[in-house]
Amino acid sequence: VQLQASGGGSVQAGGSLRLSCAASERKFSIMGWFRQRPGKEREFVASIAWSGGQSDYADIAKGRFTISRDYAEKTMYLQMNSLKAEDAAIYYCGAGYSIPLKPELVNYWGQGTLVTVSS
Repeated sequence: VQLQASGGGSVQAGGSLRLSCAASERKFSIMGWFRQRPGKEREFVASIAWSGGQSDYADIAKGRFTISRDYAEKTMYLQMNSLKAEDAAIYYCGAGYSIPLKPELVNYWGQGTLVTVSS
């Protein structure tokens, strides 16, 4: 399975971005977004069960980020609103079979997409 992430960019604090992650095939149970800030470990942001669409969010994402997926298009999205300076990171999409989807349990990783937030 290959994952292709896109949608990162530069935005001012309070702004929005929408990340996308396209999968080459549907050989997984769950997909998720993770991020890695400079000097920090990769952390969970949100996940979505591929079949049923159940979503889960880290506290950092609740109320501001929305994860969704287009089953037919094999694409996952992350709508990020009210972005803060501390949201600046490289965002990675991942997919696997374990629920919850922790970084160490991801089977397939996409390349990162950089999000910068200026205050």
